[in-house]
Amino acid sequence: MRLLGRTWKNGHVLRDTVVEDTTDDTRTHKVFHCLHEVVMEFDLPEPIWLDSNIREFQKRAKTKFSQDSFVEDIPFDWLEIEIIEE
Repeated sequence: MRLLGRTWKNGHVLRDTVVEDTTDDTRTHKVFHCLHEVVMEFDLPEPIWLDSNIREFQKRAKTKFSQDSFVEDIPFDWLEIEIIEE
């Protein structure tokens, strides 16, 4: 699995990265692992998965984490993750 992570501010990408998980783990575990790698690379706290994030990710393999998903203040509008290869 390859997952794209991006931070956005005012409609512009601030940072992006692609992380990969080649283990034989479940899809869910791979997503959590990749998300962890993204936030570690960007030096961010782990976002909280809200019900809206779960529904959107299940439907499109993509979701946005806004300030509501973070305990701490974030210096961007949202963190977007998207599976680009399974």
